[in-house]
Amino acid sequence: MTYSIAALNAMSQSEFTAALETVFEDTPEVARRVWQRRPFRDVADLHQQMVTVVQAMTPDEQLALIRAHPDLGTRAKMADASVQEQAGAGLNRLSPEEYERFQQLNHTYWATFGFPFIVAVKNHTKESILSEFERRLRNSIRDEQNQALAEINQIAWFRLLDLVDRSQP
Repeated sequence: MTYSIAALNAMSQSEFTAALETVFEDTPEVARRVWQRRPFRDVADLHQQMVTVVQAMTPDEQLALIRAHPDLGTRAKMADASVQEQAGAGLNRLSPEEYERFQQLNHTYWATFGFPFIVAVKNHTKESILSEFERRLRNSIRDEQNQALAEINQIAWFRLLDLVDRSQP
């Protein structure tokens, strides 16, 4: 279902939160908090306000948001949006060797940083994701936390574009 900005602006906090709870993986708190910043001019304004909410979260809340994301290329249960996004990059059709490589990199990444590797898969292919994995394993934990949040914000943008009807005010 899609919503116009006008409809989102007119919703109660509980309706708004329910409508946008999937924008940030298993973290409806972002939608709940951003509701107070209404009215939004357009989807870009809504997204920027959501990013501002994430930036204002405590470090523990940000880490919980990062950890709410699934490992890439896994067969574990995940949110519908994540399933679709990973399938779009072909991560649901990994060869046994590719699957093993993703599992190895997921494990190494978790051991190094204490949270899952996050990348906006709509911007990538299987091959470029593997390349990013290997490149980012060399980052500092602070750089990687910042990169994870930037990727989460990009994922949120893509999800908002799917949820907000931009043809109506």
